[in-house]
Parts: sequence; C-alpha cells; structure tokens
Amino acid sequence: MASPLPVRDGVGATRLHVPLTGEWPTISAYMAERFFHLDPERLLVRFDRGEIVARDGSSLTRETPLGAHEFVWYYREPPVETHIPFEIEVLHRDRDLVVADKPHFLPTTPGGKYLQNSALVRLRNLLGIPELTPIHRLDRATAGLLMFSVRPATRGAYQLLFEQRRVEKVYEAVSPLPADWDAASPALAGRPFPIVFRNHIEKLRAHVCVRVDAERAPNSETLIELVAADERVLHTRLRPHSGRMHQLRVHLAALGAGILNDGFYPDLLPEAPDDFARPLQLLARELRFLDPVTGAPREFVTRRVLQEAPTGA
Repeated sequence: MASPLPVRDGVGATRLHVPLTGEWPTISAYMAERFFHLDPERLLVRFDRGEIVARDGSSLTRETPLGAHEFVWYYREPPVETHIPFEIEVLHRDRDLVVADKPHFLPTTPGGKYLQNSALVRLRNLLGIPELTPIHRLDRATAGLLMFSVRPATRGAYQLLFEQRRVEKVYEAVSPLPADWDAASPALAGRPFPIVFRNHIEKLRAHVCVRVDAERAPNSETLIELVAADERVLHTRLRPHSGRMHQLRVHLAALGAGILNDGFYPDLLPEAPDDFARPLQLLARELRFLDPVTGAPREFVTRRVLQEAPTGA
C-alpha cells in the first residue's frame, strides 16, 4: 500500500491500522489510547496541524470519527538519539542494487530509539534515493554486508533470492577459547570440524531472545568451519543454510563457544549502554548469488575485520 506522504529526511511515513468499530468515538481517541505512553495533548496538536493523514493524503482532525478510515499515516517524531560514531560504507551501486558495509551497533532500519542512526536512513540521505529498501537484515550488533534495492520494479526478484535460499552467505565469528579446547584435535562439544549444527529456533513475542525447542524438528542449520585459534580465542567461519533470528549466535552458544561480547547468548545480561569498544564479534563477510535480472554471478566481500580475531587469521 503506497504511502500518501513522501520520504522525509530519509524516513518514510508510518502506517497505522485503525479499527473501524470500537469503543472510541474518534480516531484521535483510539490513537491516544493506543499510544498511552505519549502526552495525549501533544498527539491532538498533531491532528490540529494536519500531520495525520488518510490514504488520499487528506488531513484528519481530532474529531474525525472512528470508522472513517481504516489506515492513517504520519511521521514519527524523531527521538533524542545517541549518535552511533561509525560510518556505513558503500561498496557497490548500480541501477538495481546498493551493497553497503554496516558497522557494529547501527540498526538496519529505523525502530525504537534509532531513526537517523540506522543504515537505511543514513544511506537514503547519503545517496539521495528515497526508494531505497533493505532486501535482508542484520542484527544491530552484527557488522558487515547489507544489500538494498534501488528500484521497486526489480525489488521482488532480489527478495526472492533470500526467500528461496539462493544467496550464499558467509559469516565470521570470534569466541572465547573453550576450556576443553584441544589444539591437536579441534572440536566443539565433542564434534570435530567442520560441524553441521541443527536445532529448532522459535521467536517468542515480547522476548528479546529466541527459544530453542529440543522436542521439535530442526528448522535451522549452520555449517561451522575452523579458521584459527590462539591461547585466547577461537575464530570460525559460518555458513547458514537457513536464516532464523539470532541463529548463528544460538548455534555457537549451544556448542559452548558463545560469541565474544554477546549479551544475549548463552546468558541474557542486564541491559546496559552500548560499549563501543566491545562490539559483538560477528561479521557478515560474503554474499554470492546469480543476479536474477542480468543472470551474471555476483560476489561481494566486506572490508571489515573482527578486532578480536587471532593475528594473521
């Protein structure tokens, strides 16, 4: 559903579904309850200024009755953001694709307390492409390769690559060296390298971590290869066959090699401000695929490295 409002400062308008019937006399009353954490008078002033619009772009008022419109659009009010002091780098740009190298701590898209400090908004503003849209996602904590669609006409073809698992993705991770590590016989949890690890990962609503269900058939799979190890850390290469939330972090943690600086797995740590000196040691290193538009092979490699990787790895 096309937005009646243009992209502004790199940020698209937010669409809200409004019930057609209910206990609220007006759309503004519904929104005041829906966004109970906001000052209701501040919300009503936005109606008075014509900032809440219908699908045809017409402005709603605070008296617009419930049922008059099923969807409304508005711009999120920018939060007071903490600046992420790392730049995103453009590695490739053509008429269909932008491939960027995302730093740690920068989210892929706006959300929560991050708006201008997101990869999407920074790139829209940098490149002047309001239609730019991410084709896949990386966790905020993960650095590395991100692909964006430039044109709506070809966007679906590239999205299908990921949906149909026709993109070869390669990651790298650095973990603390397991206590039982044997350099003469490298293995994790008794499994020699290379390791194919599978389990069932489930995302629960309102939970920041995923749940592993040992009773259900596996829905995630990762090939784990050894790159190097020293007296401190273990450096692995990860080739996910599936794309479940937090999959790589969960799989390494399950093998006793949780990723260095991971505050979620194997244990959820108390929320704390970002420590920019201690990024999660997970990197999206490579992307390979046959271009669905041109048929040509494509290969992209990050320029970033993991700061805790063994020297010479």
